[in-house]
Amino acid sequence: MILASASPRRIDILRQAGFSPTVCPQDVNETPLPGEHPAALVKRLAHLKAHACADALDHDELVVAADTIVWDEDGDVLGKPADADEARAMLRTLSGRAHHVSTGVCLVEGQRERSFVETTDVRFFDLTDAEIDAYVATGDPLDKAGAYGYQSLGCTLVEGIRGDYYNVVGLPIARLVRELALLDQDL
Repeated sequence: MILASASPRRIDILRQAGFSPTVCPQDVNETPLPGEHPAALVKRLAHLKAHACADALDHDELVVAADTIVWDEDGDVLGKPADADEARAMLRTLSGRAHHVSTGVCLVEGQRERSFVETTDVRFFDLTDAEIDAYVATGDPLDKAGAYGYQSLGCTLVEGIRGDYYNVVGLPIARLVRELALLDQDL
């Protein structure tokens, strides 16, 4: 299996599930198309990454690509914050509200392909400025979409989720395993 991502969280999830991925990250233009829904964006980006990786291989091997996005109830995308001030602003936006985490996944092996989008709803506690400042001071939110890591210290901000925990971390592994089985049936 080739993972078209350098995400340490995705690598860890795959290893926990018994896979030994070879890492082959792909850079693609991640600019949303005008009016593009966040779920459509991650599906398109996963497709682009999977095909860029597959095209670079000299043989047919299973390629798994994923892209995860955090978006609020208004459809606004919350990417990785540029700095601590932007992280604080994102966390204030999420405080006491629900938001969505969508991961697009694309599997390519030769001429066979499967893709899907998994969305999990996440609700934050009402956060005080002191809680936000303390969390931002840890540095944890600075490399994560939405300015929090559910698998790390950010778990203390989350009141609850509806959906797949691993999707929020970056790879909906249970769905991925089922899609791999369906890909095998496509022979």
